[in-house]
Amino acid sequence: MKIAFVGKGGSGKTTLSSLFIRHLAAQRAHVVAVDADINQHLGTALGLDEDGAAALPAMGAHLPLIKDYLRGTNPRIASAETMIKTTPPGEGSRLLRVREDNPVYDACARTVRLDGGEIRLMATGPFTESDLGVACYHSKVGAVELCLNHLVDGPDEYVVVDMTAGSDSFASGMFTRFDMTFLVAEPTRKGVSVYRQYKEYARDFGVSLKVVGNKVQGEDDLEFLHEQVGEDLLVTVGHSDWVRAMEKGRPPRFGLLEESNLAALRTLQDAADASYGRRDWERYTRQMVHFHLKNAESWGNAKTGADLAAQVDPAFVLGERALEAGAPQPA
Repeated sequence: MKIAFVGKGGSGKTTLSSLFIRHLAAQRAHVVAVDADINQHLGTALGLDEDGAAALPAMGAHLPLIKDYLRGTNPRIASAETMIKTTPPGEGSRLLRVREDNPVYDACARTVRLDGGEIRLMATGPFTESDLGVACYHSKVGAVELCLNHLVDGPDEYVVVDMTAGSDSFASGMFTRFDMTFLVAEPTRKGVSVYRQYKEYARDFGVSLKVVGNKVQGEDDLEFLHEQVGEDLLVTVGHSDWVRAMEKGRPPRFGLLEESNLAALRTLQDAADASYGRRDWERYTRQMVHFHLKNAESWGNAKTGADLAAQVDPAFVLGERALEAGAPQPA
């Protein structure tokens, strides 16, 4: 299943997403983790040193390879150059799986070993000075959106994405790509402001949204969050000595995380697992097409010089049946 962690900058979403990833790894789950934040800190939160985190390949730098691989033999896509971040798959497209080997993972993913298991870690790449004035961060995140649009995941497989902060996630349709979105909010007015923005957008697209209260110190904080977000408040997290040690670069064994916080992570997993059971592949595909047509009309056709609406395969529905129908094998 596909899971996003969102929230305002400094809310603790990267820390919580890294804890959730560690929790899944400890259960030997199959996990692909993606750092899609403009500030790339997921690698270090998962235990990489600064050099190791900086050495992660940038998905944005491999966008031509990603496009060419995913295009496969799809006759509706004339070339990789005519693919944009929202291009949907169709007959002949190559589809990704969580637990396979393929050229996209070879180029963009690295294995990170954690207590009790290992995960694949991918990163969009940081926004650098050379990007200023010539690119926007959403062009980098486009590589993630393409991969999500072409990925068929099962109930025992997890794709966890640490999203860019604030409401920037709504610059494309990527916010609809997830079975569950966990919004990390501090018990402050600023902390819940992003929640209100997300709630408004999510309502129109059936996005499953739950709030994780972070840095909750007492009953007053808890009462505030209940007042502001109501039944969307799933669980709260307080101070953690384990996290403090992790932030100093010397985390204890993950099993020593405080029991209250381990229980919170189990609650997150239960909510995510339940949301996958409600996935509608046909609606998922329709939303993909909806945002592709919007992007094609607003800028994609002009940029590529092609009619991108023609890339839509009206008979195609992403899902297990699409795999059974016989997508091209990995190159």
